[in-house]
Amino acid sequence: MYHARFKGSHYEMGAKRGKIFNRAGISFPLRLDDFQLEHGRESEKILRNFFPEVCEEIRGVSDTVGADYLYFVSWMLCMGCCMYNLEYNIPVEIRGCTAFAFTKGNRVIYGRNNDLPPYLKKGSKSEIYAPDGGGRFQITTSSFINGEEGLNEHGLAVAMTFVMTDIEKIQAGFNSCFIVRYLLEKAKNAEQAISLLQKLPIASNCNILLADRSGRMVVAECTPFVKRIREAETFGKDQIVCTVNSFTSDEMKRYDDAHGNDYDSHKRYETVMNSFARYIGDDCIEDAKRLLKGEYGFICQYDKEPDFETVWSSIFDLKSLMVYRTEGDPRKKRFVEDARLCNIRVG
Repeated sequence: MYHARFKGSHYEMGAKRGKIFNRAGISFPLRLDDFQLEHGRESEKILRNFFPEVCEEIRGVSDTVGADYLYFVSWMLCMGCCMYNLEYNIPVEIRGCTAFAFTKGNRVIYGRNNDLPPYLKKGSKSEIYAPDGGGRFQITTSSFINGEEGLNEHGLAVAMTFVMTDIEKIQAGFNSCFIVRYLLEKAKNAEQAISLLQKLPIASNCNILLADRSGRMVVAECTPFVKRIREAETFGKDQIVCTVNSFTSDEMKRYDDAHGNDYDSHKRYETVMNSFARYIGDDCIEDAKRLLKGEYGFICQYDKEPDFETVWSSIFDLKSLMVYRTEGDPRKKRFVEDARLCNIRVG
């Protein structure tokens, strides 16, 4: 996993990334069909309307690596949305992630297993951003610029989980990974993030988990046509919310096009929810580690799945901004402390 830092204007940050790609000899043999190109062009207009800064960051990359900007940004906007035919570029979308947040006493904790094809592990990144005119944040991603999860200097955690969408239902708009990036940079707390999210056109089905240091936490179940805010469940004085690769609310299940082919989402959800009251105690960081390792039930045990595994696990302490992460299967790798966001806030 790469651990980079980016600061300055968005174009400068993109150019820095482009230079990193050039030094590493990374090229982008992009292959998009007519549908994907049209989706990308129309989605770029929306992205530019809501988040012009990130478009300039992408342009910084494309200019530096010598790629056509519109083709490059279209490719990025198809990620996690309509990458259905790119066998020679990026294979069919498969994701099996589990994310949760909970309060325990005065602690607010977020956890995640990021489950992907193992070829994505080598290129995964945990990056610190300090953009001119924007909030500072840490983002973890199997891509770049956008991401699957992150934590900002205000103690707001944002995370996505992929939900299958029929190709005919996909619309121009933000994909889930750009939602994560946008909210990390623009929002200070969960309520502000909800307000911003409600205004965004959404490209395809996804769940967006939001949790802040005050203990406010929700999952936004999103489709191109409707969004629903699912509140945390309460256990005594504490609460927990969890998201997997399906919609949990009864009224949203009809929008889920996976038809059960979602890497045992139901089992993973039940493992998290059933473990909370039973196993999560005062030593909540260690207990969250055990949960993510699968010691309390099925959550990361993909041994029978070919070419699929947990490529990283994360725990965020939303009040201290301390991050704990394994770079690989949490059953085999130890969690390592990452204090970069703490230090940048102090600095």
